[in-house]
Order: sequence, then C-alpha cells, then structure tokens
Amino acid sequence: MTSDDEDYVYDETSGEWMSAGDIAARDAAAAAGPEVRDAVGNLLADGDSVVLVKDLNVKGAGQTLKVGTVIKSIRLTGDDQEIDCRHDGIKGLVLRAEFVRKR
Repeated sequence: MTSDDEDYVYDETSGEWMSAGDIAARDAAAAAGPEVRDAVGNLLADGDSVVLVKDLNVKGAGQTLKVGTVIKSIRLTGDDQEIDCRHDGIKGLVLRAEFVRKR
C-alpha cells in the first residue's frame, strides 16, 4: 500500500495502473469535448470572433471570403478542427480552424 492511500485501477485503454483520481480527471476532460485551436495555436471557445487568414472559396454559395473577413459568434462542433459560423448570405457555414485566428 502506498503512503497516500490512493486506489489504483488498471486502465484498459492505456494498459497501465493509474490512480482513480487521474482516471476521473482524464474522463472529465474527454467529456468536455476536444480543444479547438486556431491557425496560430490560440484556444477557441463558443462565441469568439475570428478573422480569416486565407481567401476561401465557399462551395455552393458562389462567393469567396477574403483574408481579414471577421466572423462573429462562432460555435464549436464535436470535431476538433471544425467551427460552425454564420456570415451574410451564407447559411450553415463550417470552417476549418486552420484557416482562422482569434480576434
């Protein structure tokens, strides 16, 4: 028995013995969703404003979004590389996080 009296549990995903507290913390972080980072590594959250870092042709809309276009109030999806947003005249716009930076 260890001096801190922590229970250790065999973790089947990693194949290691881990403390119950470490497993609970890891599971809580996974339940919170993936971290979404922009083109320069800033952490994005729901409601952030972002700026495009590259000209993007929008399929189906016949428009090109230019560098420097501000997108307000983004929403995170379950994917760590996609953000859902709204822009004038374009419904259901989904952008890759690698093409935006936090404003």
